[in-house]
Amino acid sequence: MEKDTRDKWDSPTQFVLACVSYAVGLGNVWRFPYLCQMHGGGGFLIPYLLMLLLEGVPLFYLELAIGQKMRLGSIGAWTAINPYLGGLGLASVVTSVYLCLYYNIINAWSFWYLFHSFQDALPWAACPINANRTGPIEECERATPTQYFFYRETLNISSSIEENGGIHTGQALCFLLAWLITYLFIVKGVKSTGKVVYFTATFPYVVLLIYLIRGITLHGAINGVKYMFTPRMEQLANPTTWINAATQIFFSLGLGFGSLIAFASYNQYHNNFERQAIVVSLINSGTSIFSCIVTFAIYGFKATVNYENCLERTRTLLLNAFSLAEDSITMDNIFEWVTKLNTTYPEQIADLQDKLEVCNLERELNTAVEGTGLAFIVYSEAIKNMPLPQLWSVLYFFMLLLLGMGSMLGNVTAIITPLQDFKVVSHMSHELLNGVVCLLCFLLGLGFTTTSGNYWFAMFNDYGATFSLLFIVLIEVTIISYYYGIKRFEKDIEDMLGHRPNWYWKIMWAGVSPLLLIGLFIFYIVNYIQGGTPTYQAWNKDLEDKTP
Repeated sequence: MEKDTRDKWDSPTQFVLACVSYAVGLGNVWRFPYLCQMHGGGGFLIPYLLMLLLEGVPLFYLELAIGQKMRLGSIGAWTAINPYLGGLGLASVVTSVYLCLYYNIINAWSFWYLFHSFQDALPWAACPINANRTGPIEECERATPTQYFFYRETLNISSSIEENGGIHTGQALCFLLAWLITYLFIVKGVKSTGKVVYFTATFPYVVLLIYLIRGITLHGAINGVKYMFTPRMEQLANPTTWINAATQIFFSLGLGFGSLIAFASYNQYHNNFERQAIVVSLINSGTSIFSCIVTFAIYGFKATVNYENCLERTRTLLLNAFSLAEDSITMDNIFEWVTKLNTTYPEQIADLQDKLEVCNLERELNTAVEGTGLAFIVYSEAIKNMPLPQLWSVLYFFMLLLLGMGSMLGNVTAIITPLQDFKVVSHMSHELLNGVVCLLCFLLGLGFTTTSGNYWFAMFNDYGATFSLLFIVLIEVTIISYYYGIKRFEKDIEDMLGHRPNWYWKIMWAGVSPLLLIGLFIFYIVNYIQGGTPTYQAWNKDLEDKTP
């Protein structure tokens, strides 16, 4: 196609919002808080922000520059540099296909929870009654209501990846709905995507702000916030902390998929992508920190509720065992009473050891959960204890849905844009091509709606893109720096922006960023080899939790 006939964003604002909607996704909500919890609370921000400067912003800038200069999708852009490099763009497309296959199942789960939020009592608030109506279902009693709802009601999960009980009809319908909405969002290419991103990029911030205001007013929320901002600086000596900071920056910005190249290819030739790269990168990282505060406020509330429930159970046990007055033991003096009774009646306390629980707020706060466990179990646990839980549930899962859908716009665009650059496909209408891609992805992704689908989801999520993305971006920055040439790239940027990139960008592209990527690549390979045979966690309905 002639480049001057290429569709364009209506304004630079649309492009920025599209990048924000794509980059700010579920990882900001369910991965970053987990890393903060694991690696020193506020201290984790030091390696995180450093990696943003050394790796994130320079590589984000590089992909936008390539897309805007070549005005082609990933395959066409790299083929324009050298016909033999078309395979690099193809690798990006294949990786995006892998991601599209399983990513929309998360949106299907969000739909499922959203629809179930419109009930008088949230279905994960209590265990359902068994068929004989003699008590709660045993599987639910062994776990928790929130775990039961996710693993049994939502997934109807099998006990291993080998067991396949067929498609879960409810999940398949939600999955179909997720793909239908994805199609409607991209049906006319950037013309429709450019309108949608005004909502998908902004509304999650409205919900996060509402949740922040509500979260910090919850009982015990301050315990979680203090936990987050209390730095444990000794974690900075742990190499894994730095590796995870670099990895989080890399994957959070969506590098290597070809989405950024595709988005930038619809820009005006002289658009100031340098400023936009910095703005979007900072918004993305700022959102991670913002959502982390919200998450830790919820963590604090949940941990405090669990801690106080534990104290109440212990108090009731002591009152009954020693026939004490109702008001003699309170939440404030319960530990003193345990010590006193242990001194006075050691044999009776010894008999109660199996029933006495160890109540510890710090331990509750140290319980680290990421991914679907945080998004669909921990948050659900906290929401059910809030006043007006239906309202907070609807807001939360609608926000998750918008974050997921916003990322899907970039993922699908990374597939469609390179295809449209081929002459064979260029004569097809946007509606037809987009429809064919969405239909194929839907059909190929139906396996994730089966009873063993969650295990396949975990496999794709852990192994589907990690190595390939690191390799793709390493090759990208190496080609630009040492094959295409920094000086030639400088001239291209000067032609578009009117000035050359300063020394910071050139040092990052030519040295620092490639070395960091090589380090990450080696780390993942060594970690994979040392890890031995890959394992996964399976839900055993006869036990209380997942087992390896």
